Amino acid sequence: MTTLADVAELVRAPAALSVPGDVVAGAAAAGALSPRTPALAGASVLLYWAGMAANDWADRRLDAVERPERPIPSGRVTPAAALGLAAGLTAAGVGLAAAVGGRRAAALAVPLAASIWGYDLLAKNTAAGPAVMAACRGLDVLLGASGGNLVRALPSAATVAAHTWTVTTLSRREVTGADAALPMRTLVGTALVAASAAVAVPVARRADVPGARSAAALPVLLAGWYAARYGAAQAQVVRDPSAGKVRAAVGAGITGLPALQGALTARGGAGLLGLAVAAAAPLGRRLARKVSPT
Repeated sequence: MTTLADVAELVRAPAALSVPGDVVAGAAAAGALSPRTPALAGASVLLYWAGMAANDWADRRLDAVERPERPIPSGRVTPAAALGLAAGLTAAGVGLAAAVGGRRAAALAVPLAASIWGYDLLAKNTAAGPAVMAACRGLDVLLGASGGNLVRALPSAATVAAHTWTVTTLSRREVTGADAALPMRTLVGTALVAASAAVAVPVARRADVPGARSAAALPVLLAGWYAARYGAAQAQVVRDPSAGKVRAAVGAGITGLPALQGALTARGGAGLLGLAVAAAAPLGRRLARKVSPT
């Protein structure tokens, strides 16, 4: 009989802590933080969980060989139940986004959902896989920005997308292990992502603005925290490119994302909110010890 714990493992429930920060960062950049932002973040979480369930449904035969302990191959969740859950969560996520954000939010939630399913069913094992997954995260950031100036949110969306590219590229070697060149490339990407997130908003550069220096420093500190945690895990892969080290680096990339999102949120002028977003990073690491985020 399927339990709640089995469903939580199927959808990688704790990993969803890495999701709301996309929406918050996008809203902060676009000047669109409002009471509807939490609801859009909830829609984003539903779509993320849908993608995880669809992923395991699509990979059920491969997982039976490579990861038989997962919920579907182990028999704890049936394929039909996983597919139905994925479809239901997708409908709920798109519906919630449309209900609270109107046409502009729906215009982003629909292609986001399509990209998630496209990745799971078509692109995952192709050369386009990392790019498609990066697009999913970029659209997620823009979903948060849907009530404001989307153009202003594009740099934040690109930064989160670039981070996602590094994580997805590494994840393709979780079972087989990698050569040292791969983590070296993703490590360079991580450094560029952190540098991008650390760039202060223009107003924070003005000496005559009260609190300008502290406002400028916070994105730097949070981006440095992100780079140190995720970068250290990738450096371990450079030294030992075994499958276990790769999985650990992927997990660090997932659970460390809130620190990056916090930096972007702070860069958008919402410093305290950025700290709150970043606080999900250590919580996610603790929960990842109970339910794997990968």
